[in-house]
Amino acid sequence: MSSFELSIESYLEELRVARRCSPHTVSNYARDLRAVARSASLRSLDDWNQIAPGDIRAIIAEQHREGISGRSLARRLSAVRGLYNYLIKLGRTKLNPALDILAPKDKKSLPATLNPDEVNRLLKQNLSDPMVCRDLAMFELMYSSGLRLAELVNLDLVDLDLSVGQVRVTGKGGKTRDLPVGKPAIEAINKWLGFRRSLPGADDTAVFLSSRGKRIAPRTVQMRLKKLAETQGLKRDCYPHMLRHSFASHMLESSGDLRAVQELLGHADISTTQIYTHLDFQHLARVYDESHPRAQSPTRAQTLAEARALAAASASDKG
Repeated sequence: MSSFELSIESYLEELRVARRCSPHTVSNYARDLRAVARSASLRSLDDWNQIAPGDIRAIIAEQHREGISGRSLARRLSAVRGLYNYLIKLGRTKLNPALDILAPKDKKSLPATLNPDEVNRLLKQNLSDPMVCRDLAMFELMYSSGLRLAELVNLDLVDLDLSVGQVRVTGKGGKTRDLPVGKPAIEAINKWLGFRRSLPGADDTAVFLSSRGKRIAPRTVQMRLKKLAETQGLKRDCYPHMLRHSFASHMLESSGDLRAVQELLGHADISTTQIYTHLDFQHLARVYDESHPRAQSPTRAQTLAEARALAAASASDKG
């Protein structure tokens, strides 16, 4: 067993036993560390002690050129930093060469959205079946108020105030925000609450229950939306966050108020919200190019084509 592998195995045992990391985490760390060790060996390095910051930087750059994403490389660097901290603690090395190395950033892809006609088609349902009624209430609410999936499944009955059209959600970092709820969503939720009273688990605090009377699971929401989109004939791979993206995009197209959309989405930084301005421009430019006889710019046409390709790739990745 190589010197690289001996250190990796020792560190993985530390993660498994002392830190009680999940098998999934340990597996990821093992894969990442071995990938770096292989690259180091190809550079004629035989031990973690021989690796300098320049080597780490070169290895990460090389792996990025090979197609490894920036996010995966950031995790890989985290694993390497963790290994070196462990070796320093044991006195096997003195420096952490990965300490100040940053992963390359991936090109930001535009979020995939549904257009208003697709949303209307998706949410046009027969409300006689309790589970279909529940699904409609969930998806109407996600689109009406821009909820994240976790915010939706964690909703309790006390969070709803349908008399004034309001819902209170707890977002990232435990921050709460009060959001308006539109009329179609209010009607769908009230219809669902009527069915809910006669279902198992009616005394549960959760707004949305499974057929067994338990708080609905995120995976169930994902599967139900995908099935609903197929049933409605949408030739899109729909996922819950697409409804949030659609909410944000349609709000910005109509209002142009980026700050308001930021507040509604619960973004801490407005730069996160600004991606929707690109979608807004894409929509306006498409209308302009389709309407004006002397409008089409080859550069813009290429930019729009690239944006659409990125949005399609994003939808495929998140499906």
